Amino acid sequence: MTLQIAASERLKYALMSQDDAALLFDVDQDEEVMRFINGGTRTTMQTIVEVMLPRMNLYRQPQLGYGIWQIRRRSDDAYLGWVLIRPMGFNTSKPSTEDVEIGWRLKREYWGQGYAGEAAQTIASAVLADKPQVTWLSAIAMPDNTGSIGVMRKLGMQFVKRYIHRDALGDTDAVLYRVPVHGGRYAS
Repeated sequence: MTLQIAASERLKYALMSQDDAALLFDVDQDEEVMRFINGGTRTTMQTIVEVMLPRMNLYRQPQLGYGIWQIRRRSDDAYLGWVLIRPMGFNTSKPSTEDVEIGWRLKREYWGQGYAGEAAQTIASAVLADKPQVTWLSAIAMPDNTGSIGVMRKLGMQFVKRYIHRDALGDTDAVLYRVPVHGGRYAS
């Protein structure tokens, strides 16, 4: 059974699956969106199918709410982008049960309107509810990604460190932000 997330003030949410490759592809076709992901290179559909979807399946757990959530505007059903939520270290031999990572990617036309913060807060609150083992909600970004860092701060996250984030897709200069989660409850 998939965790259901109630609509927020302006947005509604649905957990993505293997059938949503076109939605993941759509967001990644703007070089400005991709600038803080890989330097501005658009993602090919082949990469979505052969890399991103299998990677998503490493942490996708519908009953827990872990995965990539599509974001749609309630007023017109427009697809804005997505929010992911997963255990930190999901692609290692010991993913964390205590530290949960959140991230987002929105189409550029929806930047600066508060959608990323609204979606991230709604999804984090729903997914972390009744998970008392979770003590941290974390996010990473490139140090000059002021837009994402602004969202992290709106979520109540504090700077932890600047470091080289090691990942199978490549190592990245990154900053880590996090906020405590108390008794399965996240509140910014």
